[in-house]
Amino acid sequence: MKYFTTAATLAATLLLSGAAIAQDKYTVALDGTFAPHAMPKLGGGIEGFNVDLSNLIGERLGVEMDIVATQFSGILPGLQAGTYDFVVAPTTITEERAQSLLFSEGYLNTDFLFLVANDAPEITDMKEFEGKVIAVNKGSAYDSWARDLADEIGWTVESYGTNTDAVQAVVSGRAFANVAGNTVAAWAAQKNPAVKPSYLHSTGLVWGMPFRKGDEELRAKVETVIECLKIDGSIAELHEKWFGMAPPAGSAAVTPRAGFGEPGYDGYVDDGHTPAC
Repeated sequence: MKYFTTAATLAATLLLSGAAIAQDKYTVALDGTFAPHAMPKLGGGIEGFNVDLSNLIGERLGVEMDIVATQFSGILPGLQAGTYDFVVAPTTITEERAQSLLFSEGYLNTDFLFLVANDAPEITDMKEFEGKVIAVNKGSAYDSWARDLADEIGWTVESYGTNTDAVQAVVSGRAFANVAGNTVAAWAAQKNPAVKPSYLHSTGLVWGMPFRKGDEELRAKVETVIECLKIDGSIAELHEKWFGMAPPAGSAAVTPRAGFGEPGYDGYVDDGHTPAC
């Protein structure tokens, strides 16, 4: 059985038990407001790509997954404090984070995706946005990135209070395109038939699952399952379900890595392990 708890319920349970979490259950954390990765559902609980992925991992390992929905700002500190066994929230693997955390291999690319109106021409090169208005969520990473490229590309950037408003600017014709994270943009396109995915800008970064340093054995168990879910197409199925499109060939969602961890980052172990299912 899989179930969800709040952070407060988890804390109370730990105080009452006073014991380490049993081997037949893992307590994992994610941000329950980051659609479409995790979001509230009618009738209670949460749903989303990472919720489904977590439950699949639990099923393959034969364990219960106690999924705690909480604010992202407290998730990594909670992991380090031992509150969670590992983290299933989308977490970008960076050199800085890899110095203090142990990461699984990446399971999704974290790229920038442009949305355009359904009748807009196909865009195959970012230079084709020259002279166009690009709508972004004010203060986001995409806002600063687009503004940094304004002189080089020749586009005009307009900022909106929410990404939903930025997408609406495309629908109404006030902007030619909206740019946001690839999974969030794909979700918006799936929910709004007036727009479609367009140009994908690769950042070269991926999302992985963080573990505590020293938990190499647990990382290996979970990563072996992630690799199998890539090989048998399970992650690709979740990608289509939640993002409305198949993952690109060669992307992290369909490409298992040899060894354990993400190559090129601290904590990666090239021990001859070959992905299998």
